[in-house]
Amino acid sequence: MALAILGAALAAVVPLLMRGTSCGHDFNYHLLSWMEVARAWRHGLAYPRWLQDANYGAGEPRLIFYPPASWLLGAALGSIGAGIASGATSWTAAPVLFVLFALSAGGACMYLLAREWVSRESAVFAACLYTVNPYALFVVYERSAYGELLAASALPLVVLFALRRSPSIAMLGLAMAAIWLSDAPAAVLASYMLAFLALAMALLERRMWPVLRAAGGMALGLGLAAFYIVPAAYERAWVQISLAVSPGARVQDGFLFGHTGDLLHDQVLRTASWIFAGEIAVAAWAAGVALRQPSGSRARIALLSFLPVILFLQFPVSMPVWRAAPELQFLQFPWRCTLAAAVAACFFLGMALGGGATARPARAAWVRRAAVALAVLALVAGGERVFFQVCDGEDAVIPRWAAFRAGPIAAGVEGSDQYMPQGADGANIQQALPLVRVLQSPQGDEVNEDETQTPNPQWVPNASGAVKAKVAVTERNAEHWTIRIDGVPGGYAVLRLMDYPAWQVTLNGKAVSDRPQRPDGLMAIRLAAESNSMRNVIDVQWKTTGDVIAGDAISLLSLLLLLPLATGERRRAKRVAGQP
Repeated sequence: MALAILGAALAAVVPLLMRGTSCGHDFNYHLLSWMEVARAWRHGLAYPRWLQDANYGAGEPRLIFYPPASWLLGAALGSIGAGIASGATSWTAAPVLFVLFALSAGGACMYLLAREWVSRESAVFAACLYTVNPYALFVVYERSAYGELLAASALPLVVLFALRRSPSIAMLGLAMAAIWLSDAPAAVLASYMLAFLALAMALLERRMWPVLRAAGGMALGLGLAAFYIVPAAYERAWVQISLAVSPGARVQDGFLFGHTGDLLHDQVLRTASWIFAGEIAVAAWAAGVALRQPSGSRARIALLSFLPVILFLQFPVSMPVWRAAPELQFLQFPWRCTLAAAVAACFFLGMALGGGATARPARAAWVRRAAVALAVLALVAGGERVFFQVCDGEDAVIPRWAAFRAGPIAAGVEGSDQYMPQGADGANIQQALPLVRVLQSPQGDEVNEDETQTPNPQWVPNASGAVKAKVAVTERNAEHWTIRIDGVPGGYAVLRLMDYPAWQVTLNGKAVSDRPQRPDGLMAIRLAAESNSMRNVIDVQWKTTGDVIAGDAISLLSLLLLLPLATGERRRAKRVAGQP
């Protein structure tokens, strides 16, 4: 079983080994996060919150809002590789290893789901097909959406623990936590999928236990992931999170085979639409074959009944549902429902190809195995040809690594609009800013307000607004700055650092809470104005806010609850099975 799944995953990464990394839509976004987290670890920050190089070196609180599983795993793979090979080589290998791990994990989870109702061989078929299903290859090659890829690997477990008869609140909670910690849009979809499956099973079995189990698993999963969810939910009021669903990333821009006039967007939408349609069609056909078999019929009916729901969500007529359902719009793209369709398609295909809970006669086993092997190879070959994104020169891993190491002035990339602090405009942040400027006015040396000005222009020093001073940045990492300014009483220090409520600032040992706001969102600090104050020492420290403490406490309590709950459920399952 393990060798078959690993073989399918290896087939999917062969193109990455032969052609190099596929630079999909989100590749640079993830690669920068991994490199930044690895750098923070070298500075002694175990769980960083701030990304330094975003917004051209002014930073952003991305790591608060983006689930941590993908950036922790990516940083770990790059860091481990750095101990074996050079930095550039280790970061070239990290995406390949990430994909191999995620696809293998997805196959293993699909095996567990299918094995609950079908033979071992059938479950292996389902697992191999899920490992390289078209949507997974689309996510790997064209989108490089590594968080979503991780979430997809755990989604079969949510289906398994929502449909099985034995107690499984603890395991369901772990599966939901894994998805929440991997990708927020996928977690929203998984939550609605769990609620639907639980209700369907309750109706089919005429008892409330499936609903109670789902509610308990959901609560436990949210609790385990609370260290991420609570700060992300609370601090969204500090940033412009609504820009995550801006034009092009809105639900109404992503309905099946829609057209927006944006050629690149429409091309991706058309590809995603064909994948969704194919997965739904295969799931429907395979379900028709599988439902003729007696075992697990209620579970199969429940899973099959979810397909019309996600199909309905692909058309404009469903827009009232998207608006009314809490957080559903943050799925952004309706075709992300293909995550659920892929689970159903591969599960039902395993049943259709392999039979029920007992294996079929060995006379046809080699035919079925050859068919699945050929299907795996055909899917990978087709996916690589259609989805693979060749890296432009500057977007390849080695140039990105070189740019990352270039230093504090040269470093920096465009930021994420949805993580921009309230009241700030990321387009006003100039490139190649010094770390600290001393200015006469807190609003000085800003971007020209001329409407023809391009976003994020290169910084050009403005001597008329500057104050001569000796500036030394004695310490700087993702969560701590120490700055010494000599030779000037008064004026304002403007840091190449986005102001954010979690920053705790002191000037000469005294707290500074009243900081002027600039249009570019950079931190401005008024210096001591006394004539004898010719030295100012500024200390900027990331503080642990109350929402972070609350989230950590909830996760700790949930973790303490998990062990006895899992132990109790395991003992109960053994008693039911008649084991000692």
